[in-house]
Amino acid sequence: MDKVTMEKLERYFDVTSRALKKVKFRDTLKMKPQAIAHDFFDMAQRYFDDAKHFREQGDWVTAFAALNYSHGWLDAGARLGVFDVGGDSELFTVDEEWV
Repeated sequence: MDKVTMEKLERYFDVTSRALKKVKFRDTLKMKPQAIAHDFFDMAQRYFDDAKHFREQGDWVTAFAALNYSHGWLDAGARLGVFDVGGDSELFTVDEEWV
């Protein structure tokens, strides 16, 4: 599959829209920063591996989506400050404020 269908796009919009509405802000964290870092990295690696699998299956659209999820986990960890990315604003959405 090499095209984004309206059905697939609508499914992603639906899931993300529902997720945005579900989020509530916490006053405290349940996990320690080191555990968060390992969890975020594990999720990024799993989505990256999924992307490779989908690419091998010829499902380029889902591979692309999985790559974006993978990078999203890495980016979130960088913004949260559990990853040290050296202020790399080319690969991550961080700047001096986040270092």
